[in-house]
Amino acid sequence: MPLAHPEIADRERLIFALDVADADSARQWITRLGDSVQHYKIGLELLTCGAYFELLAELKSAGKRVFADLKLHDIPATVTSAVKGMARHAPDFLTVHAYGAALRMAAPHKGQTRLLAITVLTSMSDADLVESGVAAALADVVVQRARAALAAGADGLVCSGLEAARLRQELGQDALLICPGIRTEPGGDDQQRTVDVRQAFLNGADYIVVGRPIRQAPDPVASAAAIQQQIALALAQIKANG
Repeated sequence: MPLAHPEIADRERLIFALDVADADSARQWITRLGDSVQHYKIGLELLTCGAYFELLAELKSAGKRVFADLKLHDIPATVTSAVKGMARHAPDFLTVHAYGAALRMAAPHKGQTRLLAITVLTSMSDADLVESGVAAALADVVVQRARAALAAGADGLVCSGLEAARLRQELGQDALLICPGIRTEPGGDDQQRTVDVRQAFLNGADYIVVGRPIRQAPDPVASAAAIQQQIALALAQIKANG
């Protein structure tokens, strides 16, 4: 399978999950990681600290890319208003749950921000999906929601790396695929559907989101650099085989 979006800078494909509780901690991580990370995810945990939009602006001013992971999910009018508001701050990506009515109404108001549809959270297993009232197979649900979201105006999808290959096969090369749940070692936390760095890209990912494997590493900078090297090797393999 050829590389879907070769125009993406290799070092921007690693998105570091800045999942900390306060602005000072966030700024310390940004300073600490320096040039080893060019792309940051800022989500709900930072939203509660009161400095979310200041941090977003600081990252953009520093030349970093910003993935605003707010997982918007409400009635279409409310999601649309939230997308309009976020567009004023111009994050590169903004997440919205994959419901067609909300995406259709919100997409015309996204500005320069690209909307990413959440399919099924990577913390969910087949059993969790059944418990939530959805009886279909998890992989089928991901594809169904992905197809509907793209038709409604989403620019890309957030999915497990386990489903990325099937999404590429069935939906083509145009959509951006962003894969969280990346683990360098198996098990140990709440993520259920995980792959490693190399497999995510071989399966068709454009970006990966990595948090705890970097934050909890003895040397986070070295860990980020090692992941960047793994990304470069995976991309070289894809290009060589494409």
